[in-house]
Amino acid sequence: MSLLEVKNLVVEFPGRRGTLRALDDISFSIAPGEILGVVGESGAGKSLTGAAIIGLLEPPGRVASGQIVLEGQRIDNLGHEQMRHIRGRHIGAIFQDPLTSLNPLYTVGRQLTETILTHLPVTPGEARERAIQLLRDTGIPAAEQRIDHYPHQFSGGMRQRVVIALALAAEPKLIVADEPTTALDVSIQAQIIQLLKNICKSRGAAVMLITHDMGVIAETCDRVAVLYAGRIAEIGPVHEVINHPAHPYTVGLMASIPDMEQDRERLNQIDGAMPRLNAIPKGCAFNPRCTRTFDRCLQERPDLMAAGATRAACWLHAAHSEVTA
Repeated sequence: MSLLEVKNLVVEFPGRRGTLRALDDISFSIAPGEILGVVGESGAGKSLTGAAIIGLLEPPGRVASGQIVLEGQRIDNLGHEQMRHIRGRHIGAIFQDPLTSLNPLYTVGRQLTETILTHLPVTPGEARERAIQLLRDTGIPAAEQRIDHYPHQFSGGMRQRVVIALALAAEPKLIVADEPTTALDVSIQAQIIQLLKNICKSRGAAVMLITHDMGVIAETCDRVAVLYAGRIAEIGPVHEVINHPAHPYTVGLMASIPDMEQDRERLNQIDGAMPRLNAIPKGCAFNPRCTRTFDRCLQERPDLMAAGATRAACWLHAAHSEVTA
């Protein structure tokens, strides 16, 4: 049973020179206790997908079609106030820079207890106890004292732990984590990743982890969706996508990761750049950069199809997909 279902999601930005389609027919689901990684280059649509789910699309961006369903309830068509309640109670958000999520004028304890009191039926005393326990759970030492400190009194890694505690305050079923480790040292990254994994297991929460770091994906996720130019290029179990990538773009991504066991002078790279939204080519959006194109790639845009243990939007798998359909 899926906790979150995204069905044929289209996000558009109307402008004076026409409408730009930033997300084009994206579909995926996340089960309780599962971590889905969303990976891709800058501009692929990763953060936009997260923003659409938590109802924080920047105007004039809008969900033009499709559905976002959380625990059987459609949430993409809710009003601002209803969505605000869902965002606090049912969806927790962790952003890249903890300073944007924390109010510098309030102690972290006040911010945690206010969130808890808003969404859970507890007394102020119980809310404070719960806030202290959340700080303990997220690995903050001397939580009883630190609860009365302000955000600037915490290091970057500790601030990110506070943000995770804040995201968990109302016991959400879904956590959307957008680049939660990018601004942190590598050693702190590993601790935050372990923390997310433990939370997922102990609370049965579903996590959508947005990142451009395949190392973080490999270490953390159960499944991964690779985005390219606003569409899913490939989706499947993380070990399959990493070890047996089916889409030429994913193959290129994997080949560009340094391998400690191989002695290579240069890293592989994917030539070219991702197309701008107003210049997406006909057919497969990846075709100008792909080394395996043929006529169909230049004419028709592929949908996701069976490709071994994963699903890839690539005509190379069309014959196999039609046989198994």
